[in-house]
Amino acid sequence: MTTYLDSLNTEQRRAVEHGVDVDGTIGSPLLVIAGAGSGKTNTLAHRVAHLIVNGADPRRILLMTFSRRAAAEMTRRVERIARQVLGNNANVMTDALTWAGTFHGIGARLLREYSERIGLQPAFTIHDREDSSDLMNLIRHELGFSKTESRFPTKGTCLAIYSRCVNAEIPIEMALGRFFPWCSGWASELKQLFAAYVDAKQKQNVLDYDDLLLYWAQMVSDSELADEIGGRFDHVMVDEYQDTNRLQSSILLALKPTGRGLTVVGDDAQSIYSFRAATVRNILDFPDHFKPWADVVTLDRNYRSTQPILSAANAVISLAKERFTKNLWTDRTSAQKPQLVTVRDEADQARFIVERVLENREGGSLLKHQAVLFRTSSHSGPLEIELTRHNIPFVKFGGLKFLEAAHVKDMLSLLRFVENPRDRVAGFRILHLLPGVGPASAQRVLDHMAESADPIGTLCGLPPPPRSGDDWTAFVHTIANLRYSEWPADIERARLWYEPHLDRIHDDSEVRRADLIQLEQIACGYPSRERFLTELTLDPPDATSDQAGVPLLDEDYLILSTIHSAKGQEWKSVFVLNVVDGCMPSDLGAGTSAELEEERRLLYVAMTRAKDDLHLVIPQRFFTHGQHSKGDRHMYASRTRFIPEALLPNFERTAWPVVMAPRSSTAGQGPQIDIQAQMRRMWR
Repeated sequence: MTTYLDSLNTEQRRAVEHGVDVDGTIGSPLLVIAGAGSGKTNTLAHRVAHLIVNGADPRRILLMTFSRRAAAEMTRRVERIARQVLGNNANVMTDALTWAGTFHGIGARLLREYSERIGLQPAFTIHDREDSSDLMNLIRHELGFSKTESRFPTKGTCLAIYSRCVNAEIPIEMALGRFFPWCSGWASELKQLFAAYVDAKQKQNVLDYDDLLLYWAQMVSDSELADEIGGRFDHVMVDEYQDTNRLQSSILLALKPTGRGLTVVGDDAQSIYSFRAATVRNILDFPDHFKPWADVVTLDRNYRSTQPILSAANAVISLAKERFTKNLWTDRTSAQKPQLVTVRDEADQARFIVERVLENREGGSLLKHQAVLFRTSSHSGPLEIELTRHNIPFVKFGGLKFLEAAHVKDMLSLLRFVENPRDRVAGFRILHLLPGVGPASAQRVLDHMAESADPIGTLCGLPPPPRSGDDWTAFVHTIANLRYSEWPADIERARLWYEPHLDRIHDDSEVRRADLIQLEQIACGYPSRERFLTELTLDPPDATSDQAGVPLLDEDYLILSTIHSAKGQEWKSVFVLNVVDGCMPSDLGAGTSAELEEERRLLYVAMTRAKDDLHLVIPQRFFTHGQHSKGDRHMYASRTRFIPEALLPNFERTAWPVVMAPRSSTAGQGPQIDIQAQMRRMWR
């Protein structure tokens, strides 16, 4: 009985039923090319449910997504679908779907399970990007690279180079030549820095984001371990495969070298994250890894946009040099084509968007059903000013992240330091909170702890640093109490210790205190301190209560977003800023053919976010500040090269503001208007 599949279209059903046999045979590898708005998530959820309904053991299904929230939503959908067939038994089955999560989350879990066999201590803690950058900086200083005669790369650049080498699986010379040419003279020193960075992490029993994949890849490079781990799962499914990097691909192929039971879902036309080392080659080359080749199912029916929008988007992506051929189509007909709107400059671009947004709102469209997208965050500056002038509330995606807020990092560092007292970055941050404890005192304390088999016991026995007073006693007492975890009561104890320091350090302590309460509430949803620290680091909340741009008093607000942040979203009306060469493609993103192709895909992603209305705005000139020797000047722009003349029939071309034809100056024609009489009547 498969009535629960009746809602699927023909291609979706092909993907769901592929290789699912009642005799338990594991199917051949499958690639699902899922076009924008084609019901990808629904299809993948149906496939998981269909496997379970037909006897697959949910404990032997590995499902990897790119966020923990996506994994949770997928699990909920699987349960709803399975319940149609299994009734209440569906809850039991889907509760066993325990291997659903992100690549990094699954990696962390497997590393803890296999830690003793790969030389890791199971109580390792995980550094986020900022912590990793701080540790890189400590090593950079210790090696004397911060005092070189010519400028050595900053800590953030050093970490970015290290991360690119790891995730792209390329040597440092290649990474520098292709992505960091201004650092190419430092290859030898960077190798020395990275070796010391790895040693420091191992001594402190910490891993960074990249280690979660790197250690996993190293683990499955051993054929025995690869067979053991891969053998735990009959079915491995990966969502958003176009956004994976080479390291993730190598992990996947090591787990399932024959491809049996392997399903990957994605869209090569939406591969836009090369700055994270993602490569479109993973999805383009996937079928060729297996003999016979993987089966390919294409989902090209779109449930989001009108046909004119899809026709224009299809035309743009059709000029890509290499792709899986598909043409999105829909039953949603419309006479309205996407608009190419020419404006004089960025100021007029902002005024045009404000005018149209307000018109849409008066026509019954909520502000939050409209979005303005842009290639780079700085492009929205003039628009933000114009929105503020007109009192239009907005949210700009890409603001301050929850874990980047100083007060949240302080709290988490305290918990991490107790969980792993060899974590020098966490310890250094916490010790610096204490009045009278400077860098030298903090280093001495951490050095004593590093030499001890009982670091916390040693800390409690150390004499207080000069000028630390009662704050040292309170700190040591808190650490001693938190040493033996009583979760989640621990986080309240940590907050009560931290709050006096919060009041001392920050003028807006009451606003920040709300974040700490939120953190406490989040913590109650985790079974242990270790799970809380691991999962929050890998998949943090989006924003703090003081994020710039969030309208606290308005229930409706306009969406501003970079195209990268908008992927996976949809809105009734979409405006795309600066659809001109120099912005789209970006001057910095047009160096190689591969970079240019990704810029084309960015425009395609932006266009396919729109459901009903799409406006691509083309300013004719830009004001640039301090360019070369000519100072401030205007730069003239041309329509993006991604929409050549041959594609223009897919668009409606307009200009703003509309220039009215001048009235005839012939005297005596038309009725005379008594302005003074009108003005008098206004005040009666």
